[in-house]
Amino acid sequence: MFRKIAISAVSALSLFAGAAFGMEHGVVTDESFSFEGPFGSYDKQQLQRGLQVYTEVCSACHGLNMVPIRTLGDEGGPQLPEDQVRAYAAAFTVTDKDTGEDRPGLPVDLFPANTGAGAPDLSLMAKARAGFHGPYGLGLNQLFKGMGGPEYIVSLLNGYTGQEKEEAGSTFYENPVFSTGWIKMPPPLADGQVTFADGAPNDVKSMAEDVAAFMMWTAEPKLNARKDTGFKAVLFLIVLSSLLYLTNKRLWAGIKGKKLA
Repeated sequence: MFRKIAISAVSALSLFAGAAFGMEHGVVTDESFSFEGPFGSYDKQQLQRGLQVYTEVCSACHGLNMVPIRTLGDEGGPQLPEDQVRAYAAAFTVTDKDTGEDRPGLPVDLFPANTGAGAPDLSLMAKARAGFHGPYGLGLNQLFKGMGGPEYIVSLLNGYTGQEKEEAGSTFYENPVFSTGWIKMPPPLADGQVTFADGAPNDVKSMAEDVAAFMMWTAEPKLNARKDTGFKAVLFLIVLSSLLYLTNKRLWAGIKGKKLA
């Protein structure tokens, strides 16, 4: 009996450790992004490709109404030249708040909202979605792998099985990554749908990774600056702690060195 209990305990511990240190939650797979880790940073070329995928595909249904267009030229982001940022903004039609008239967009404007299809805004989507969970609500996967928002987006865009069903007058598409297993959004990407100027791969997986990286930037545009500041702060604390230790040692040297009679 004790042997069975011991075996059961070992099995449970193995499952727990597997869930904590490597097993994927559901069908969300871990991806390697350049911005991961304490020294990671955004890949400018990948962000530019992700912007292109968003513009040519995603913007038909989704908006980015929390993102200023001018940030497309910021350091640490897509870093588009100033003339390209102006041209990109001018492609949008914006209703002027003062006059109430439509005008071409300006870099100071936000990306326009898009609510016509009832689709959610994507500004914070990469931070709002969690790809990794568990085990048992402890969140250890998130501790070791992060929230997994970009991974969730990549897996979702690659998760369509090709199966469809009609329900309540609407068409649903099978996607195991989605919470219910069926999603109303049809597969948005197809191989070769977008052609990149740098000749980068344009299969569904590659485009999904590019647009997921871009959406991560829209959700956290100051990631590079934050990591740089954090690294400098850690170095400062290390130097300060060393100085405090040496100072303390010097101040107490005369007392600690005496032996009690």
